[in-house]
Amino acid sequence: MRYDQNDKPSENVEDRRGDGGSGGGMGIPLPMGGGKGGLGLMSMLIIGAIMLLLGKNPLDIFTGGGIEMPNLPQMPRADNPSQRGPAIPGLPGNRAPAQKADDEMARFIGLVLKDTEDVWEQIFTRFGRQYQKPPLVLFTGQTRTACGRGEAAMGPFYCPADQKVYIDLQFYNELRTKFGAPGDFAQAYVIAHEVGHHVQNLLGIAEKVQAQKARMSQVQSNHMQVLMELQADCFAGVWAAQNHQLKNRLERGDIEEGLNAAARIGDDTLQRQATGRVVPEAFTHGSAAQRVKWFRRGMETGQIQQCDTFNSPDP
Repeated sequence: MRYDQNDKPSENVEDRRGDGGSGGGMGIPLPMGGGKGGLGLMSMLIIGAIMLLLGKNPLDIFTGGGIEMPNLPQMPRADNPSQRGPAIPGLPGNRAPAQKADDEMARFIGLVLKDTEDVWEQIFTRFGRQYQKPPLVLFTGQTRTACGRGEAAMGPFYCPADQKVYIDLQFYNELRTKFGAPGDFAQAYVIAHEVGHHVQNLLGIAEKVQAQKARMSQVQSNHMQVLMELQADCFAGVWAAQNHQLKNRLERGDIEEGLNAAARIGDDTLQRQATGRVVPEAFTHGSAAQRVKWFRRGMETGQIQQCDTFNSPDP
């Protein structure tokens, strides 16, 4: 992604690294590994897979058919080539991951968050709403959230109760080394997905989903959660397209990194990795193919109206 010293990071990054936050409430204390007796992300995935096989959804506390998309006008599309943003680069190429210190990574996340703020503020303004910028919390190991205790082993997450995104930077090492999803745009996609949950919260979609899930069986609830996650993937794609049009951020190979990351964290990929079998009824985020499909749809259309996973005949 194209950033330089003139780009300013978001002012809404809250740095709790090293605080050792002794969170309270819900959650199981499973800090990242590193030779200190804690469980790593892979261990958490194995535990999560077992819970899923038992029909439990370990992520319900963090994220929010028949769900209606808000009645939003189509975003303007310039027919005049001179008024269009720069063309999105193609897929060829695969850059080696950059080795970044934590402080540099924190700055990068701040830059990505600033881009999400600018893009979603512009989108919300177009249909007469005000975008509320979500704080992003950097933490180490565990931290307090309004949704209970946040754990590094959970990976990045969004808490609708306090409208904050949470991430331990160690996750990006796991993403690169254990899941084979390197690259700066893969990292940006993760943030954009969590901000997508914030957008769902602001639009009232998350509340409707949670209300319906409360009346459903576990299998039905899991399916509804999949639709929720796929829409967040689509919103991440919309952000990528609009951000490139607005700021010319994408470089060759970025899109490939994002699509690869979406595939690597599909439920079928993670289940197969953790248990050697795939149980579609236990999916809560969508298969690799589904995640790639909806991220690509958002990216290719740049329109949030194209992200109605809840009423799609083939999500």
